[in-house]
Amino acid sequence: MIDNPIAVVILAAGQGTRMKSALPKVLHPLGGLPLLGHVLTTADEIGAAHVVTVVRHERERVAAYVAERAPHAVVVDQDEIPGTGRAVEVGLAGLPDDFDGTVVVLSADVPLLDAATVRFLLTAHRGAGNALTLLSTHLDDPTGNGRILRSGDGGFEAIVEQRDATPEQLAVTEVNAGVYVFAAGALRVALAGIGTDNAQAEKYLTDAAAAIKSAGSGIEAVAISDRWLVAGINDRVQLAATAAELNARVIRRWQLAGVTVQDPRSTWIDVQATLAADVTLLPGTQILGATRIDRGATVGPDTTLLDCEIGEEATVRRTDATLSVVGPGASVGPFAYLRPGTQLGAEGKIGTFVETKNAIIGDGSKAPHLSYLGDVEVGQGSNIGAGTIVANYDGVKKHRTKVGSHVRTGSHNVFVAPVEIGDGAYTGAGTVVRKNVEAGSLSISIAPQRIMSGWVQANRAGTAAARAAAASSAPDAGAPGADDQEARE
Repeated sequence: MIDNPIAVVILAAGQGTRMKSALPKVLHPLGGLPLLGHVLTTADEIGAAHVVTVVRHERERVAAYVAERAPHAVVVDQDEIPGTGRAVEVGLAGLPDDFDGTVVVLSADVPLLDAATVRFLLTAHRGAGNALTLLSTHLDDPTGNGRILRSGDGGFEAIVEQRDATPEQLAVTEVNAGVYVFAAGALRVALAGIGTDNAQAEKYLTDAAAAIKSAGSGIEAVAISDRWLVAGINDRVQLAATAAELNARVIRRWQLAGVTVQDPRSTWIDVQATLAADVTLLPGTQILGATRIDRGATVGPDTTLLDCEIGEEATVRRTDATLSVVGPGASVGPFAYLRPGTQLGAEGKIGTFVETKNAIIGDGSKAPHLSYLGDVEVGQGSNIGAGTIVANYDGVKKHRTKVGSHVRTGSHNVFVAPVEIGDGAYTGAGTVVRKNVEAGSLSISIAPQRIMSGWVQANRAGTAAARAAAASSAPDAGAPGADDQEARE
């Protein structure tokens, strides 16, 4: 496809003041990845031999993310000389000295540019033997953008910035998208001749186009119709608009792959999520992170899954789950809270108002309602009674509880960890389990019920309860007396 090696230089040094945020602009999330993460992904997908990220503002935070997301990438620091031209110049210094391939320049705040579009630009660049090939697009309102000027035959003439344009040039709707493909040698020569003698005292990358043009080398501006691919993000309004556009594209892709999305307007799917055919997503659902949903599962309504695995034909309703696994045919919710480390086996159930954490619940086992299961392992075919609490914390350490297979626990139980309940055992309602229960045993911890007559009158005299008790104990005023009997006769 591409014969000579490709190097990608990503510009990520800007402060992004219009975001008004303590978080660096390029680390703001979009579709489950920071803006910079999308651009690093594109660089990898086009098969770049070298990736260089130019940083400055919040340098340590941005560099740390690059190291985590793309450990093969090189991070270089922009110095005191401002401007995109200088940023690319220091980026080139991060490449091997003998690199003489193709340099692709991308911006970390242009996240929707995909690998297919960059490959298209590379093909045009190589096919024409250009020194520079750049992307452009047409905008209904091009205000603030550099304009692409063309000759009478449609060839590239120049890039003129908004502040330098004449009224006639301001009427041009074709704008520079800020995506460039350079021949490395031509780029080095052009950058060496660029200064900072301008109103902003910056070294502009767009001046490299003029230098290459003056040298007589080939330049081409390739226009694309999809403006979202080159949409930059400068503030949170643009971030939200781009997020909505990205989400719409992701949803449409999954719909065409056989996923039912009942209400796309209220459904969000991150770019790393994976869904199989015949999955159904109901309104108000968020599929976040690297969540994977297998064939035939139904998720929603009003459900958030982060980095979860949902098995075939499972149902997850009105649930918040993180780093959890739901087995095939299992049922979760409504109003369940699955914290990290939860694993629900095939045909199992985590029901209404149940919270789990580090809980392994075996095939066919159920915790139907109103329970907390933390640091627990439940075998197969067991039933956890309503209102059960695993008391896993002693104030210093967390301890595990083990419940065997085919166990039946009563309502309102407390398992004081560490404790084990053997296979086939039963526990009575209200039981506090402090000792291990042998297989096949019944555990109860209830005292005989005592009734102390007259206690309220003796201890709560004068209260509403005492008056009600007294009225209830008096002869029934409504019972028929002798006079009533005579009247009826």
